[in-house]
Amino acid sequence: MLAKDVIAQSFNINDKVNVKNRILKSAMSEGLGDKQYAPSPELITLYKTWAQGGIGINITGNVMIDKRYLGEPGNVVIEDETNIEKLKQWAQAATLNNTQCWVQLNHPGKQSPRGLNHHNVSPSAIPFKPDMQAFFSTPRELTHEQILDIIHRFGKAAGIVKKAGFTGVQIHGAHGYLVSQFLSPHHNIRTDQWGGSPENRRRFVLEVYKAMRQNVGEDFPIGIKLNSADFQRGGFTEEESLDTLKALSDIGIDLIEISGGTYEAPAMTGIKMKESTRLREAYFIDFAEKARKIFNTPLVVTGGFQTAEGMAQAITSGAVDFVGIARSMAIEPDLPNKLLNGQKAQYTVKPIKTGISFIDKMAIMEVSWYSGQLRRIGKGKATQPDESPILAFFRVVIPQIGITRRLPGRLRAS
Repeated sequence: MLAKDVIAQSFNINDKVNVKNRILKSAMSEGLGDKQYAPSPELITLYKTWAQGGIGINITGNVMIDKRYLGEPGNVVIEDETNIEKLKQWAQAATLNNTQCWVQLNHPGKQSPRGLNHHNVSPSAIPFKPDMQAFFSTPRELTHEQILDIIHRFGKAAGIVKKAGFTGVQIHGAHGYLVSQFLSPHHNIRTDQWGGSPENRRRFVLEVYKAMRQNVGEDFPIGIKLNSADFQRGGFTEEESLDTLKALSDIGIDLIEISGGTYEAPAMTGIKMKESTRLREAYFIDFAEKARKIFNTPLVVTGGFQTAEGMAQAITSGAVDFVGIARSMAIEPDLPNKLLNGQKAQYTVKPIKTGISFIDKMAIMEVSWYSGQLRRIGKGKATQPDESPILAFFRVVIPQIGITRRLPGRLRAS
């Protein structure tokens, strides 16, 4: 079978959900929410463009569940039904062309730029490593009552996502955000029911899933994006990840997307990948093969895919059911159509480097550069694949740092 025919195959997530092909667009932070935390016209245009571009499943950028705790300026937030009409417009555009669009729900925990929120929270008050403390402040430790409130917010937001007309929801449990922080023994040193052992550390994500399931019913798909490992000393390990995924599979999670790394150790960008792994394209395929042996929940690997041949190889190996792409969709929004028609990508995704060592070690530069490309698509403009990273840094990141320290009261309220 030709590579394009492999990735063109449809797939049933469950008895109610059929996906038209095997290509999943993984979440990227767009920063295109309006001043009321609702989807802007640019965000709606962006997702309409992607839907027309042929993607099977489109996972939105991280949508926050609490406007007091944003991950970056411009987040969409779902706390209640205040913005339900704009959410419906977003869902309608994003599901054109028989496209699945799932909303990724998230809480940043401590991984939010210094000054953006009144304060940040985390399972424990663990600071970032010294070279990142200029960007991220030390968080406050969450109380038991605050943890229960966050779980409730995840569940409520999921119900609103379904009501708005989206076709699924995903928990962001990767890349160092709050769910990931609870799972990590580096970030979570609690000794109560939410920490102290692997079983207690994964209690939070299991409760989040249960709250969401109660709000969306049995047939509405819920997925999760989870790290294969944090790639940090003392962090979340492969063994703990496999145990967590097995527990989620056992209680009914519908789709598992595997990634890895955090802002402090951004393995998901491929910066430190071995050349042999890079050539294989699928950064986390070895972990997926281990996961496949212990549960049958549909799997996605995101990271590294560049060609239809690499994607087809991952699928035909049996290790994964879908292949995840992200950054390539920020510079070629119609890439799925090209691959499905037997064409090659016009551009090669490369790590974004400014030449400033401490900046290049963080994922924030990648997020900012690609967010700029998404903004261009949302405005109906062509992307700029050759845009200078250093110029993007001074255009996007530096102003963001300054702006977050002078935010209006509505963003700084506790």
